[in-house]
Amino acid sequence: MDLTALAIFAGALAISAGSPGPSIAALVARVLTRGYSDVMPFLFAMWLGEAIWLACAVFGLVAIAQTFQGLFAVIKYAGIAYLLYLAWKMWTAPSTIEEHEIAPRTSPLRMFLAGFAVTIGNPKIMVFYVALLPVIIDLSQVTLLAWAELTATMLVVLVAVDLAWVLLASRARRFIRSPRAVRLTNRAGATVMAAAAAAMATSK
Repeated sequence: MDLTALAIFAGALAISAGSPGPSIAALVARVLTRGYSDVMPFLFAMWLGEAIWLACAVFGLVAIAQTFQGLFAVIKYAGIAYLLYLAWKMWTAPSTIEEHEIAPRTSPLRMFLAGFAVTIGNPKIMVFYVALLPVIIDLSQVTLLAWAELTATMLVVLVAVDLAWVLLASRARRFIRSPRAVRLTNRAGATVMAAAAAAMATSK
C-alpha cells in the first residue's frame, strides 16, 4: 500500500485513539486504582477488537455486523455492566495503602472479556472504521497484503498510544501514598469508569 495512505491512516487513528473515550477511560481508571501489572489482557482485547472492526470495514462485513445488531447490543451492554461493576469495586476499595496493594486483582480472562466488550461496543471505534476509514482509504482497492499492512500499522499506533496512557496513569499513581489520596483516587477512578459506561449507554 502507498506509504502516504498508510501515514494518513496512522495519523487519523492516533488522533482518534489518543482522544479520551470509554476504552481509554476504563484503562486509565484501572491503572490508577490497581496499577499496570494486570492490564495487559485488557489491552490485548482492545487491540483485538479494533482489528476485528478494521477487518469488518476492509472485507465488507459491515452489512453482517448491521444484520446482527442485537448481538453487538448484547456485547455492548455486557461491557457497560462490567464497567459499572468495576466502578463499584473501586468506590468501595480499602483506603489504606497496604490493603489497597494486596487487594484481589481481576482474573486475566475477566479483564480480557471486559476489554473486548468495551471495544466492540464502543460507538467511537465503530464510527472510525465503518464511516471514517472509507474516506481515508479506498477500501475497494485493498488487497490481502494491504489489509495486513493496515493491521500492522494499526497495531503499532495503538500499542504506542495505549502504553503512553498506561505510563502516564502509572506515573500519576506513584504520587498516591496517603490513605486519603488512595480513597480519592479510587473514587475518581470509579467516577471515570461509571462515566465511560454512561457514555457507551447513551451513544448510538
